[in-house]
Amino acid sequence: MADEPGAGRALVGPAPMLEAPVLPAVLEAEVDAARGYAAASRAASTRRAYLSDWSIFTAWCDSRGIEPLPARPAAVATFLAAEAEAGVKTATIGRRLAAIGYMHRAQGFDAPQACVGAQAIRDVLAGIRRTHGVRKGKKRAADADMLRDMLHGIEGDSPRAVRDRALLAIGMAGAFRRSELVALQLDEVAMVPEGIRILIGRSKTDQEGAGAEIAIPEGSRIRPKQLLLAWVTLAGFADGPVFRKLTPQGRITAKPMSDRGVALVVKARAQAAGYDPEQVAGHSLRAGFLTEAARRGANIFKMREQSRHKSLEVLSDYVRNHELFADHAGERFL
Repeated sequence: MADEPGAGRALVGPAPMLEAPVLPAVLEAEVDAARGYAAASRAASTRRAYLSDWSIFTAWCDSRGIEPLPARPAAVATFLAAEAEAGVKTATIGRRLAAIGYMHRAQGFDAPQACVGAQAIRDVLAGIRRTHGVRKGKKRAADADMLRDMLHGIEGDSPRAVRDRALLAIGMAGAFRRSELVALQLDEVAMVPEGIRILIGRSKTDQEGAGAEIAIPEGSRIRPKQLLLAWVTLAGFADGPVFRKLTPQGRITAKPMSDRGVALVVKARAQAAGYDPEQVAGHSLRAGFLTEAARRGANIFKMREQSRHKSLEVLSDYVRNHELFADHAGERFL
């Protein structure tokens, strides 16, 4: 099996920091630590996506008798074109290319897109973008009305029902990314008279963990504080992750939910409320907060304070979408 084309390539990761026949135990431990820090340079979700992309690329190479490592730029360009012809989204193709480059660099090779002949890759990628466009397919935002319907559709007081109500409410009220929700720890949550203060230790735009604090008002409609208190009281943990996995039988475990688990909850609860589950995703909660805030005329800087976007450009899209017809230039004569 070891001699088969592509054997083991799908699990390529960071290259060894030192090459030696035998390493002293202490040095070996230090090298392992260095590998761990190197792996931590990318988020876990990014590493999973890169491994999946690399597996797809190596399988394509093996079926055509092409060497994937190191790969020639012409081969990579052809692979990208094949992905486009198969209907893969432009954004996903761009990530495939990033994964190929990352895996090459991790093994001590120059990335194909940095080698002589890389113009072929750039030309194909530009052609794909020009032909298929770069617009992302947006999922539906879970705004206040939709979230209220989803919460009302959760019946009973089982651990799953209580957890899911809190997850949806906090996810939307805090404009959380899925990764932030599942990483949230109990000691980062403080209940105060006005609502909840939450310390976000690490996020997509804060990979070094400088941290940011956000506030969630107690509220009068969704009441996120009340729903979170109900879950924390039921779970009965004094520390550890806030949102935890449940067994198929509904038993609460000590393990945190996965980001995929959050997306599955959003889809399932949307469907139960009568919405198309294919139109929503884990990001719908975050988008729902921004959509509703823009609709209610919130200050864009206060929106950024909650969402923690580095740029105002993304937030301005939410505001523009809501104000398309406000003070329209043609209102007085059309």
